[in-house]
Amino acid sequence: VPLLLLDSDIEANSQPLRDVTDRLYGGATDHRLLQELLLGIGGIRAVRAYCDITGAPAPEVFHTNEGHAGFLGIDRIREFIVADGLDFDAALEKARAGMVFTTHTPVPAGIDRFSRELIAQQFGGDNAFERLPVDKILALGAEDYDGGDPTVFNMAVMGLRLAGRANGVSKLHGEVSREMFAGLWPGFDKTDVPITSITNGVHAPTWVAREVFELAEREGVLQSLTNTRDWSAIDKVSSRAIWDTKHQLRQRLVADVRKRVRHSWLQRGATRAELGWVDSVLDPDVLTIGFARRVPSYKRLTLMLRDPARLKRLLLDPERPLQLVIAGKSHPADDGGKKLIQQVVRFSDDPEVRHRIVFLPNYDIAMAQPLYPGCDVWLNNPLRPYEACGTSGMKAALNGGLNLSILDGWWDEWYDGDNGWAIPSADGVEDVDRRDDIEAAALYDLLELEVAPRFYDLDRDQLPSRWIEMVRHTLKSLGPKVLASRMVRDYVHELYTPAAVASRRVAGDNTAVEELATWKAKVRAAWPNVRIEHVESKGVSDSPSLGSTLAVKVYASLGQLSPEELDVQVVHGRVAGDDELRDPRVASLAHAEAYEGGRHRFETEVDLDHTGPFGYTVRILPKNDLLASSAEVGLVAWPVDVNELTPEVERRAVDRASG
Repeated sequence: VPLLLLDSDIEANSQPLRDVTDRLYGGATDHRLLQELLLGIGGIRAVRAYCDITGAPAPEVFHTNEGHAGFLGIDRIREFIVADGLDFDAALEKARAGMVFTTHTPVPAGIDRFSRELIAQQFGGDNAFERLPVDKILALGAEDYDGGDPTVFNMAVMGLRLAGRANGVSKLHGEVSREMFAGLWPGFDKTDVPITSITNGVHAPTWVAREVFELAEREGVLQSLTNTRDWSAIDKVSSRAIWDTKHQLRQRLVADVRKRVRHSWLQRGATRAELGWVDSVLDPDVLTIGFARRVPSYKRLTLMLRDPARLKRLLLDPERPLQLVIAGKSHPADDGGKKLIQQVVRFSDDPEVRHRIVFLPNYDIAMAQPLYPGCDVWLNNPLRPYEACGTSGMKAALNGGLNLSILDGWWDEWYDGDNGWAIPSADGVEDVDRRDDIEAAALYDLLELEVAPRFYDLDRDQLPSRWIEMVRHTLKSLGPKVLASRMVRDYVHELYTPAAVASRRVAGDNTAVEELATWKAKVRAAWPNVRIEHVESKGVSDSPSLGSTLAVKVYASLGQLSPEELDVQVVHGRVAGDDELRDPRVASLAHAEAYEGGRHRFETEVDLDHTGPFGYTVRILPKNDLLASSAEVGLVAWPVDVNELTPEVERRAVDRASG
């Protein structure tokens, strides 16, 4: 896959332009905006130039990650205005068909937001394009929803409005994203917000140690693990071979750490004569725990230090000692992250424990490659649910490491009770210090009572057989899932292919996108007159039985819209103790009869395939074959009494089957 790199530091540019790509992080807000303009607009024009020069086919689908490259969508709109003579709204529809947007952050603070004035400066004045109105561009990033800031331009909001399809990067992150961006789809239940999820993956050839590949080849299972979703061949690898390989990887990590610790202390001003103790840093026979990542506050680098005395006891246990390898890097402007690193460094400098805990500065790929394979346990303790996905534990798992993590990101999705350990999370505890104390105590308990005993419990062959079985299970249960190839396959099937199909449908049909834009405007104007006036149901008792049939009739006023332009639906399912529908299903009602004044009757029957409490409600949505989702237009009509209710729980289960 060709990789194009953009650099503004060329002689033909003035100094301010040459400075645009002078750093990855840092700089003022306007500097960041210029970088994103270059990445988005410069990026798509670079792709166009590359295709022209090489003869490569022009891309049908454009995928933006976060808002960083989001302005490419604006340039696509400009392209369609120029080449096809479309107006802004029709060009937007044509661009959206082939756009995918991925959000990578579970917190609003992680999203780039610029002042509207700054955006107007870049797209107005001498930079203005006549048929690309600044007010239309500003509307794409406007936080014009409850709780939004009307003074800012939100790059993620623009990304969602420019893309026909969107996703988060783990199942839990998808749920968090649907809640975080629910304001863009007012009136919809959070489950209906059109943001799906595709869990990240990692590139095995980059992150799996050479020794692991050699082991698989020696044991005759490498071919069985390639291009397959069934890793049961791991069972054929002997326990001795697995354990010896892990010991070899631990030895390699220890040697690398000692070299780095010596170098770090020399840089700090120590003399070689003072560093004899470095030769005893870490032990290849001791349970090794790794923790390496960026250091924003939510990742809680220092959670392990909540009780320093207890941590010392665990590190120095005479029978079941632990050793910790910590690596990290803070954002240059993150003073809080730097302070967290300083706390870890102070603790790890203690002569009493410095042979059992090390902090490695300037974390990078070269440092990571021996670290992941050399660790027996990978620790991750973010503040749930602020880890969008996290991939470090995936890299460890592919090397036979066991995860010890808060149920957040990918681990919430794929932890099965036997492929590692879940640190209990004190969700709902608002006092941050108390929550950290609770979760740190749970972490210490797991290390002391479960992790260490299992690692040091040897059978008559001097092998930790129960530990090795967990390693086998980890590889079998997680190996096929955490691969980047699985991730790419999911993107192709779930997002890229549908986007390509949608893009092709409108590629040579400007009439279709013009009609779609006109239709959306018509529906939005007419929507105030769309309402559900009456609902009738029969056929299901207070205690529904399997095979019962619910008959539903909906009487609705459609105003100036026709029945073919709308989808009247019944949303039904089990009702939990909180009166909320669980795993709701949707069935469309058929148009049955038209009356005067734009009133209509719709009907359907729903067969119950389960017993127990049952609930339903009805709704009306816009319908058009070119819509990527039923929520795309952002309009929904509920029964009048439901519209007046605020909690979505009441709305979703307002009508019981007996009604």
